[in-house]
Order: sequence, then structure tokens, then C-alpha cells
Amino acid sequence: MRSQQDRAMEENLTAVTEFIFLGFSDLQHLQPLLFVLILLIYLFTLIENGLVIAVTVADLALHTAMYFFLRNLSVLEICYTSGVVPKTLTNLLSEKQALSFLGCAVQMYFYLFFGSTECGLLTVMSYDWYIAICNPMCYSLIMSRKVTLSLAAMMWIVGKLVACEQTAAIFMLPFHGPNKITHFFCDILPVLRLVSMDTSLINAIISFLTMLFTIVLLILIITSYASIICTILKMHSGEGRHKAFSACSSHLNTVILFYCSAIITCMRPSPNVSADTDRALTLLNTVIIPTFNPILYSLRNKEVKEALRKYLTKNNISLFS
Repeated sequence: MRSQQDRAMEENLTAVTEFIFLGFSDLQHLQPLLFVLILLIYLFTLIENGLVIAVTVADLALHTAMYFFLRNLSVLEICYTSGVVPKTLTNLLSEKQALSFLGCAVQMYFYLFFGSTECGLLTVMSYDWYIAICNPMCYSLIMSRKVTLSLAAMMWIVGKLVACEQTAAIFMLPFHGPNKITHFFCDILPVLRLVSMDTSLINAIISFLTMLFTIVLLILIITSYASIICTILKMHSGEGRHKAFSACSSHLNTVILFYCSAIITCMRPSPNVSADTDRALTLLNTVIIPTFNPILYSLRNKEVKEALRKYLTKNNISLFS
């Protein structure tokens, strides 16, 4: 009969040191096309978010809390997609689509970090709109530079804490069995399926905490917009109501897009969800949706459009050259 020490040595010898991705292994003939499509979408995301950052920095008229948060949102979108897409593109060109154990933990950490921070930032942006519309006379006093920086910093810290807690909880579990992930990056559910123990409890805990975090922030957003709508409906001027609705509609559209995709992803039946469905939802969240936010803000916001026009003219840049 083997001793406890022998069993421990055997477990150490068979511990997982790297993960193999099988996300696109069933689409060998489509991998070149997928590479081109994902690369083009990724470059478009970088360019449009980069332009939002450059424009809101260059134009002094946009040095307000509202555009400071928008700039943070663009930074988050770039970081969020960059944590997943470059490695995915590399894997599409490689025969062995692998990532080390530590690399997988790092990738999951940044994916959760930037995603959680974006949730928090959208909540802060809804509060900013609440102050701007419901208490405009005190806006500059309430949303001072110090308050703005503090709110943004708080959301980045919350995102870091959420990511640390979930990543540590998962990668402290034993991995001594299969190392093939039926996904294209280190997402929570595909990695949990490889743990060498029953993960139903920890899966339920992580899902509950994720939903709780998401729902609490969503309630805060709904509360802010309920007050905003009540204030707008009390306006006597039809033109004033239209202007107020139009002003905050870009952020509201962004919130709806983000939270709809997040809730669908969180509420999918994890034990029964197919790999194709999981992959499609994740591609939607990590590759496609980040391209929409700058479009929503630039097309619906006259100040951003005007600042972008001046910025492109000043730097002799043509988007259609």
C-alpha cells in the first residue's frame, strides 16, 4: 500500500503545467477567415477607442467629469479586448494552441478585472448623468475633479478586488487531470471543468457573487435613470425634454448593451450549455461589443462629433483615405 508521501509525489508529477485550447479546433477550415475577421474588428476597436481618448484629451472643452469617465471607458475597452484577442489570434495561427498555468491565471485575472471595472464605471457614469440632469446648478460643485478621480479610482479598485478573489479561488483548486479547455481563452466555466474535484459548490458561489455584484450595480443604474426620467418628464419644454433624453441616450444604450450580454452570459445554464453557444457568447462580449461604445457616443453626441472633426482636421487625418 502506497504511503501518503508517495501519493503526494504522484500528484505533483501529474499536476497541470499548461492548458491546451480547443476553442476553434472544430473549425480548422475557417480559422484563416476567423483570424482576418477578428483581427479587423480588433484593429477597429483600437482605432475608434484610441480616437475617443485622443479627442477628449486634446479638446479642453471636453475636460469634464462626463468625458473623463468616457475616456476611462475607452481605456477599459482597449484593455478588455487586448487581454483576450491577441492570444486568440496567435492560437489561430499555431498548431499547438497552449498557454502556461500561470499565463492562464493572469489572462483570467485581467479579463475579470477589466470586465468588473467596466460594470462599476457604467454605474458611476449613470450617477454623473443623474447629477447633470437632476441637479445641474450644483454639477460642477458635486462632480469636482477630486470627486471624479475618487469615483473612478474606487471602481478600478473594486474591479481589482473582484478579479483577485475569483481568480485566486479558482487557481488554488487542484488541477491533476485533463488540460484541454473547450474554449479559446481562460474563461471561468471552461477552466472549472478541468478541476480534479467536484466544483458544483464553488461554481454556484462564484455565479451567485457575480450575479449579486452585477444586480447591485444594475439597481443603482436603474435608480439613477428613474430619477432622470422623472425629472425630464417634469420639464415644461418639449425641446428641453428631447435634448435631455438625447444627451443621456448614448450612455443608456451602452448600459443596455453591456448588461444584456453580461446577464445572458451569467444566466446561461452552465452544466448544459454547449461549447458552441459558450464560444459565441464570449466572442460577442470580448470582440464585438467593445466596438459599439465609441460608435454610440460619437454618433449620438454632438460635442464628441465636433471635437473629432476638429481633431482630424488639425492632424490632417481622413477616416476614408
